[in-house]
Amino acid sequence: MSYVMPKSYTMQCLVLLSALLLSSQLLSVQSQEGKALFSSCQTVRGNFTVNSIFEVNLKSLISSLSSLPPTQDGFYNVSFGETDNEKVNSLMLCRGDVKPIGCIRCIIRAGQEIREQCPNEKEAIIWYDNCMLRYSNRTILNTMETSPGYSFATDFDFPGEKGAWENMLTTLLEGLMSRAAAGGERKKFAVSKKSGPSLQTLYGLMQCTPEISERDCIDCLTWNIGRIPILCNTKMGCRQATVSCNLRYDTSRFYDLTAEEQPRALPPAHLSSPPPPSNERVSDGKGFAIDDVKGVVIIVGGVVLLIVLCVVIVLTLKKKKHNRQNERREDSLKFEFSAIRSATNNFSPHNELGKGGFGKVYKGILNGQQVAVKRLSENTKQGEIQFKNEVLSMANLSHRNLVRLVGFSAENNERALIYEFLPNKSLDNFIFDKALGWATRYGIIVGVARGILYLHQDSHARIIHRDLKPGNVLLDKDMIPKIADFGLAKLFDESQISQRFTENIMGTEGYIAPEFRNEGRISFKTDVYSFGVLVLEILSGKSIWNSKMGENGEDLITYAKRMYKAKKPLKPEDSNLDKRDKEDILTCITIGLGCVEHNPSDRPEMRNVVQLLEKNQSFSSSIRAEIYKRKKSA
Repeated sequence: MSYVMPKSYTMQCLVLLSALLLSSQLLSVQSQEGKALFSSCQTVRGNFTVNSIFEVNLKSLISSLSSLPPTQDGFYNVSFGETDNEKVNSLMLCRGDVKPIGCIRCIIRAGQEIREQCPNEKEAIIWYDNCMLRYSNRTILNTMETSPGYSFATDFDFPGEKGAWENMLTTLLEGLMSRAAAGGERKKFAVSKKSGPSLQTLYGLMQCTPEISERDCIDCLTWNIGRIPILCNTKMGCRQATVSCNLRYDTSRFYDLTAEEQPRALPPAHLSSPPPPSNERVSDGKGFAIDDVKGVVIIVGGVVLLIVLCVVIVLTLKKKKHNRQNERREDSLKFEFSAIRSATNNFSPHNELGKGGFGKVYKGILNGQQVAVKRLSENTKQGEIQFKNEVLSMANLSHRNLVRLVGFSAENNERALIYEFLPNKSLDNFIFDKALGWATRYGIIVGVARGILYLHQDSHARIIHRDLKPGNVLLDKDMIPKIADFGLAKLFDESQISQRFTENIMGTEGYIAPEFRNEGRISFKTDVYSFGVLVLEILSGKSIWNSKMGENGEDLITYAKRMYKAKKPLKPEDSNLDKRDKEDILTCITIGLGCVEHNPSDRPEMRNVVQLLEKNQSFSSSIRAEIYKRKKSA
């Protein structure tokens, strides 16, 4: 049954939407800062305590933002404090086409939110569509840096011929880079557009913080351009941002057209104390007011309120529909426990396949289909949590490289999960004791990568697995890998941009990312680390716990780094493979080492890993160098 919004509501919403669009034309102030795009809390610089000198200085900085003088260049450098380690140095940069008042409004918003996102870190950065704010207890002015950063790509690939797309994009980016870098010390910003025969118009933007040199600006933008094949490939839209520069392109115009003929900027504002009040009044951080547009703001505010009411109606109907769909889905997965008992011959020991931390797994026949049944131990609180977690995580998942949840049962104290039956059991039965051919191992690596990418990016609810290891990768009769055991999985909603923290540090030692184990910091890069360990184990045939690898008795990661530098496979017998297979092995070693980087921001995203493994690009050697070039020596 479908739910259709009543025509009366639809017409009212259309009328109100038209009114909003018309009213927005009257506003001379941009207010598009919206939600933060990305934030990064840098724990490496340490934390500050409540009422410390650093916090006092930071509060002074945040409170001073509403008094910043509007400038055309949109760049501010503000410092508070005297003692080096307790001094707060900040940089603020607005997108080059943003009007001065809109710029300051975005900076005020950034100052408020960065305190919420990073409550006690001495170094942090936050990006919005219109601005970036950064602070630290070290000197950050006149320093080009490429970390931290973020990347976003649109969902759609360019539909035409790839070569034509690359030519158009290359021409656009080269022109933008030279113009932005040559902008001088006041403003390093450029926008442009490019059209090709039978191609859509492509709009582009590049910007550097203006205090860095022209050479540093070029280097920073070149670094970001070099990551486009890894992170965006042929996507029709892409954003790449680092601390010192950013770029963006899209087939839809996203900047102010007047920016294509930018006037010369005013001198930058470099401040060491709260600036004097400006004639253009900015509020205390909760908003802004300009006398000339006050009436328009009130009118538009009323229109926005009506639009919000319309949106609430639509979302309520959609939520009801979604809830009904979920209820029907869960009902279709429910089984009576008596049916489970019968399917496993009353949980006969002869049907037992294995035992885990929260119960045993049995083979059974249910509705004529072979299944694997995990019967959870009774009266365990953690087992109950994992049961609910697994049902919620897996109920709506469907992917070739994920174990399929057939159903579940929950009656009285009994809890059971029913999965498709996979005859080859788990990967740890093969990679440590039995010789697997390279083609099979490569297929397993690719399949696991695809499964994780689906969880991180393409599933209905974005999921972090948290316990990826050989024992949780099952193999079907054709040795196709399927990720299993979602008892520790975490669901990320779209509003959680980068990471969250938890005190519940669970997983398997050796596969747990260092920032998760030490700080409780969890993100999609947590799974990337575990995947890297898994890849190195598959390549070497050795466990991460094997502390005596090679002739020097190294740990697995150190051994892999040494063999990579020597351009040798991790398994001696792989030296007999042909040249193409050896190149694939080198690529996989590179990926594995990139994924186990200590700093999460230095690890690739799974979409980049999958692109590289599937060889969708003809420049794999350059990508390989890009992923590994920032490695620390062993």
